[in-house]
Amino acid sequence: MLKQLLDYTLVPSGLLLMVAYHLWLLHRIVKHPTKTVIGVNAIIRRFWVRAMMEDTSKNGVLAVQTLRNNIMASTLLASTAIMLSSLIAVLMTSGSGDRSMWLVFGDRSELFFSIKFFLILVCFLVAFLLIVQSIRYYSHASILINVPFKKISRNVYHHQRTAEYVARTVNRGSYFWSLGLRAFYFSFPLFLWIFGPIPMFLCCFLLVFMLYFLDIAFEFGSSVGVSDNDDDHDHADNDDDHDHDHADNDDDHDLVDEELGTYL
Repeated sequence: MLKQLLDYTLVPSGLLLMVAYHLWLLHRIVKHPTKTVIGVNAIIRRFWVRAMMEDTSKNGVLAVQTLRNNIMASTLLASTAIMLSSLIAVLMTSGSGDRSMWLVFGDRSELFFSIKFFLILVCFLVAFLLIVQSIRYYSHASILINVPFKKISRNVYHHQRTAEYVARTVNRGSYFWSLGLRAFYFSFPLFLWIFGPIPMFLCCFLLVFMLYFLDIAFEFGSSVGVSDNDDDHDHADNDDDHDHDHADNDDDHDLVDEELGTYL
């Protein structure tokens, strides 16, 4: 009874910890993108796409090679995910002997083992689907990024909208890649759950602790804060150029708001 109680308390607690952390991370990405690695990378990718599309005759090969590297990495992860899914499916259907002799501190019933293997299988299948979507967007972007939009139209507004669309496509590919990796991360505590709820809960705690330092952009966020403070100090010292500086800063803030508001 005590072992079943551990499964009923530690497993939901570990999963709730993982879900709560990712909800908090999503809030940070939406509200404070410059303080997260995902948000910073999304903004930088937009600048990279614009730089590549400024001169497609010179940068076209570099852009396609970069996207091809991302497609190859996504293909490797997708192949791994579907291979692991097949392996888990074989383990579920084979009925590998007497599991009561396994080193497990928790519920050893066949129902619980079936639930564990099923959740791992679903986790890898979700990872496969997400990474396939990443390949899809990267493939589209590899064609769109070489469109000679400056020769097609002379309208600057159309140029900006075209570059934003391509950048949005590249970012979506990266988002699906990140979600696929998160599905792989979720498989670690689910796999350790086979050996009991205690290893599963400890894995969730250590995984959240590790992901926090991988997801938060400490240096970039602090540099933005220092830059903002420096701008405020310059406004106080330069009274004669106050109107001109205020107009420039309004333009800068509009540009930053546009970048942060459309990078998703």
